[in-house]
Amino acid sequence: MNKLIRRAFLLGLCGGMMAGCNSKKAEPNGSDPASNTDGRKYVNYDERTGDEAVVYFTRNLSAEGLIAAYEKVNQNIEGKVAVKLHTGEKNGPNILPREWVKALMEKDLKDATIVETNTYYEGDRYTTDQHRETLKVNGWTFCPVDIMDAEGTTMLPVKGGKWFKEMSVGKTLTDYNSLVALTHFKGHTQGGFGGSNKNIGIGCADGRIGKAMIHTTPGQPDQWDIKEEEFMERMTESTKATIDFFAGHVTYVNVMRNMSVSCDCEGVAAAPVVTPNVGILSSTDILAVDQACIDIIFAMTEEEHHDMLERIISRHGLRQLSYMKELGMGHDRYKLIDLDNDGKVITAAEAAEGLKPFVAEK
Repeated sequence: MNKLIRRAFLLGLCGGMMAGCNSKKAEPNGSDPASNTDGRKYVNYDERTGDEAVVYFTRNLSAEGLIAAYEKVNQNIEGKVAVKLHTGEKNGPNILPREWVKALMEKDLKDATIVETNTYYEGDRYTTDQHRETLKVNGWTFCPVDIMDAEGTTMLPVKGGKWFKEMSVGKTLTDYNSLVALTHFKGHTQGGFGGSNKNIGIGCADGRIGKAMIHTTPGQPDQWDIKEEEFMERMTESTKATIDFFAGHVTYVNVMRNMSVSCDCEGVAAAPVVTPNVGILSSTDILAVDQACIDIIFAMTEEEHHDMLERIISRHGLRQLSYMKELGMGHDRYKLIDLDNDGKVITAAEAAEGLKPFVAEK
């Protein structure tokens, strides 16, 4: 484990900031970890309860499609706007196309800033200087990019958290009035899948303290020892801290394209993409948009979704969804509005019909 991170923990930076910090087996905030929902269990739509949110869907994987999806959910985006997206490791083949993001920002987010934080692992985005160089390599040069933890961190409260009372995020996060989560939906080595929840929960936590709080039990050598349900819950509580701060001035766009089972943090080492491209989904409800993406994955044929399902289920990734619901972060029932067919309400299975085998763009 990085000496700086270990020293920070031993100095007690997390003491009094989070419950359950000293041992992953300790009772978090008085709850019994044994009662956690199984992160391998997929809940069918007709078994879910509660109100329905609205999720918009287009198969148009282009700048125009991205703009159309965003403009359906941008009603509360105002003031100084942060756009949180994964800018990727150097030359990552699957990150969002820069020209799409540029077109969106030029049309609808002219004064917005892309925001990121440094990584917890040592690589091309570990320090701010390394991160700046990687941004140039990957073409994120058309607008300001704020590495939010470049000059320090700040703590946000986690309301109703099991593992945390506060989460450490990049210092400048609180300079913004609104947040747009622009997410490349894909698999993830630890989380099973990376949707809006992962983009915010890991992506806004700072690289030295916040990410360590999510990933590592202090005092032992494995940097990535926190896994499965506990990891999903910690990540989700981090997300909740951020979206609670923005108090409704946050929206979510998930792009289901180039969906490797690997996260964009793996760069050129990412596993080959075998899952078909689908489209773009948007919502003002974080649980609904991530749930709809998962429902579409589950509705695919065996050949289409085999690798992605194995990654999601083997990591217990579905706990992200059930825990968001437990924390009151959104709805797992939704109306899926087809923007390509005059706003027709469709099912996830209909969104997954007629997908073409993945072919890498040249």
